[in-house]
Amino acid sequence: MHYFKIEEDKAADYTGYVDGSHRWKLPGIICPACKATWSTIAKDYPSVDLTPVASLANFEKARPEPADEYERLCELVRPLLPPGAVLEPGAGFGPIVGKAQGRFGQLVSPVPWVLLIQREVLEKLQAEGLRGLKGCRTELRFRQRASPELLELELLPVGRVHPDCLPSKRPPICRRCGRGGLSLPDKLLLDASTIPSHLDLFRLEDFSTQLICTERFVDTCRRLGLDGVVFHPLPAK
Repeated sequence: MHYFKIEEDKAADYTGYVDGSHRWKLPGIICPACKATWSTIAKDYPSVDLTPVASLANFEKARPEPADEYERLCELVRPLLPPGAVLEPGAGFGPIVGKAQGRFGQLVSPVPWVLLIQREVLEKLQAEGLRGLKGCRTELRFRQRASPELLELELLPVGRVHPDCLPSKRPPICRRCGRGGLSLPDKLLLDASTIPSHLDLFRLEDFSTQLICTERFVDTCRRLGLDGVVFHPLPAK
């Protein structure tokens, strides 16, 4: 199986613009062990509805919290997560709320770690038998008459890069907060032993801004003439 990285097609003649964020989020963490204050930007679960959780105000404002408080809030969210979800500081939940305007492709990547799709396109891909495609509603306000229905694809964090593309000397992973402190390698090499066999679309667990798909996904998109993104082949070992 061959794998590909998904990116916005900046050469396409589309004017679409999205300005929004997920309705709820975990705070960042102030770690007493490694002394880092940090949060992620890409482990988001738009299918997760936090309204059953008490004190929703704790999940509405981006901010850092001491590790004990962060971990307490994680436990409130954990029972609502989809199988395979990984929690990190700053993880987002619920629909993207905001505004949008312009002309959009059939697949839309407004930022590198988010993939939106028009509803009718998602239905076509699901009918083709592609695996793991879960579309979640957005709450985007359009200032135009003809506006598409954009859904967000929930991409689970699975698969990792191969150690061969990482520095030989790596900072230790904090046992308390899980922070590793590695920068994205210039050239990605996937660890084939960690890649799932049941998903055609996912994000990497260790570098979750990277959206990855299978050759099956790419071939289907090209056959259906879908646009808005480009696919770059990635080696695996």
